[in-house]
Amino acid sequence: MTTPRPGEREEVQPPRPGRWLALAVLALAVLLVAVDATVLGLATPFLSEDLQPTGTQLLWIGDVYSFVIAGLLVSMGSLGDRIGRKKLLLTGAVAFGAVSVLNAYATSPEMMIAARALLGVAGATLMPSTLALIRNIFHDPRERSLAIGIWGAMASAGAAVGPVVGGFLLEKFWWGSVFLINLPVMAVLVLVGIKLLPESRDPAPGPWDLLSVVLSMVGIIAVVYAIKEGATHGPTWQIALVAAVGAGALTWFVRRQLTLDSPLLNMRLFHHRGFSGAVMADLLTVLGLSGMVFFLSQFLQLVQDRSPLEAGLAELPAAIGAVTAGLLAGQAARRWSVRSVVAGGLAAIGLALAVLVGLETDTSYPVLGTVLLVVGVGAGFSFTVTADVILSSVPKEQAGSASAVSETAYELGAALGIALLGSIVTGVYRDFAVPAGVPAAQAAAAQESLGGAVESAGTLPADTGGALLASAQDAFVEGMRIASGVGAVVLLVTAVAAWRLLRGQRLEEGYGG
Repeated sequence: MTTPRPGEREEVQPPRPGRWLALAVLALAVLLVAVDATVLGLATPFLSEDLQPTGTQLLWIGDVYSFVIAGLLVSMGSLGDRIGRKKLLLTGAVAFGAVSVLNAYATSPEMMIAARALLGVAGATLMPSTLALIRNIFHDPRERSLAIGIWGAMASAGAAVGPVVGGFLLEKFWWGSVFLINLPVMAVLVLVGIKLLPESRDPAPGPWDLLSVVLSMVGIIAVVYAIKEGATHGPTWQIALVAAVGAGALTWFVRRQLTLDSPLLNMRLFHHRGFSGAVMADLLTVLGLSGMVFFLSQFLQLVQDRSPLEAGLAELPAAIGAVTAGLLAGQAARRWSVRSVVAGGLAAIGLALAVLVGLETDTSYPVLGTVLLVVGVGAGFSFTVTADVILSSVPKEQAGSASAVSETAYELGAALGIALLGSIVTGVYRDFAVPAGVPAAQAAAAQESLGGAVESAGTLPADTGGALLASAQDAFVEGMRIASGVGAVVLLVTAVAAWRLLRGQRLEEGYGG
C-alpha cells in the first residue's frame, strides 16, 4: 500500500547519477545548522561572564535564532520552489558563514541577539532547501527513506560534533571561536555544491506573494514572543495585544492562502491526516525536548562542575542513539507501521524525561547517559519517519513548501519549548533564597542566571560563596525537575495523539518491489 497523496503519483524515473554524493553535500548543510545550535549551549556560561546578559537577554540569545527561522521558513521554502532550491541553499550558506563571524565578535548582549537573529535569516534558507532537494534527487521511495535517515543522522551527528568540538575550542580559545567553525563547513558546501547539486524548482510556481510573507512572519514571531513574555513575566495587556496581532495575522494568512491561485503555503495539505499528524508530532516533540536540552549543558558544567569538553562528551549518547535510530527508521516503519514507530519513539522520550523528575545535583552519569541514549533513539525514530511522511504526502513540485512546514514545526517547537519550559526553570530559579551575608549586588547578579551565581560566588568568602552557589544550584535543579515533568506529559500525550492520527499511514515501497 502506498501513501495517499493529494495529487497523482509521480511517474517512475531512473535513479539520478551522483545522487549519493549530492546527499553528502546536503548533509554538510544540515551539519552547519546543527553544530551552531548545540554549540551555543556550551558557550553560554562563558558568554554570560563576558557579555553579562540579564536572564531575559540570555533566553533571547538562546531562542531568537529559532524565532526568526520559524517566522521565515515557510517563505523561504516557497521562495526555493520558485527561484531554485540549489541557488537558495548556496546563497544561504554564504550568508550563514558571514553572519557567524558577526556572532563570534559580538561585544554586547544586544549585538549578540541581533547577530543571532541574522543567523536565523540565513539558516531559514538552508533547512527546507536540503529536504526539498532530497525529495527531487531520490525518486525511489526506499532510497528516499534511507536518504532522509542519513539527513536526520547528520543533524544528530552535528549535535554530537558541536559540543565536543565546541568544548575543545572553549578550553583553548574564547567563546566566539565556536561560531567560526561554521566557516570551513560553509566553504566546502559551497565549492562542492556548485558542481554536484542539481537545480530544481516548481516549473509553474506563480508569483511570490509578499503580503503572505509579511503575514506569516508577523504572525509566527508575534505569537511566539507573546507566549515567551507571558510565561516569563505573567499576562499583561501589552502581551495580550501582541498575541492578538499575531493571531490575527495568522488567520489572515490562512484565509489568503485559500484564495490565491499560487499560495505561499498550500493549506489543503493539512487535509491529509498523515501530513497533519506528522507536523503535530514534530512540533510537540521538540517543544517537550528543547527546554531540557537547552539547560542540560548548563547543568553539566555549572552544577556538576564538568569542563566544556567533558560536558560535550557527556551528551554523546543522545546523538549516537539518534544516528542509529534514524538510519533504521524507514526499515522499521515498513516492517511494523508508521504509527507504532513514531508513537513508540515519542513514548520513549516521554518516559526518559519522566526519569529526570528525580534529578539531583549529584545524579550519577550512568543515569544521565541512559536517559540521553533513550531520548536520542526515540527522537531518531520519530523525526525521521515523520519527515518521510511529510515529503511523501505531496507532489515533488511542492517539496519546498512541505519541507518548510516540517522545519517550521521543528523550529517553532524549539522556540516555544525554550520559552515555556525555559521560563519554568528561570522562574523557579529566581526565587531561590539568598544566604545571609551576601551583598545586594552579588545577590542580584546571582538571581539573574546560574552563570551569574557562579561568578558572584567566586568574589565572596569561601563559606558565603559556597552557600550561595549551593542554594542557586538546588533551585536550578528544581526548575529542571519541574520542566522535565511538563515535557514528559507533553511527549506522552503526543504519543497517544500520533497513534490515533497516523492510523493506516504507510511509507511507500520501492519501485522495484
